[in-house]
Amino acid sequence: MRRLHVHLAVADLPANLDFYTRLLGAPPALTRPDYARWVVDDPPLKLSVSRRNGPPGAGPEAFGLDHLGIAAADEADLARLRERAEAATEGRLLDEGEVECCYARSEKHWATDPQGVPWEHFFTKGPADTLGSGEGVCCTGGASPCC
Repeated sequence: MRRLHVHLAVADLPANLDFYTRLLGAPPALTRPDYARWVVDDPPLKLSVSRRNGPPGAGPEAFGLDHLGIAAADEADLARLRERAEAATEGRLLDEGEVECCYARSEKHWATDPQGVPWEHFFTKGPADTLGSGEGVCCTGGASPCC
């Protein structure tokens, strides 16, 4: 099975272990004093975090990464993802509700990991004619969409 692999540099490994275990709904498959790796089937993802050289969270800005996200299969799936995001952020998530963003009508919420990497959970309900309304997080150009 193909799966997306993402590796994030972090400063606080224990905080990230807690955040990602809650966000992904599973414990890491491997942990070491400076590293953790999750391999999950839903969504098909291999996520690694480590204390590496360089500033944590610098990767997204350095490479133009805006945010990471998970597209929900349906509204019930989005509700399950929201429960995980609420647990991961201890209730500090941004709920945008229904918005037009990236030429789509979606319902979405955001969680931010310990080093500021934004994670979007969304369910797309249909197309839209514009990039966005300019009022939602996606279209304001904010560096960190929540918390």
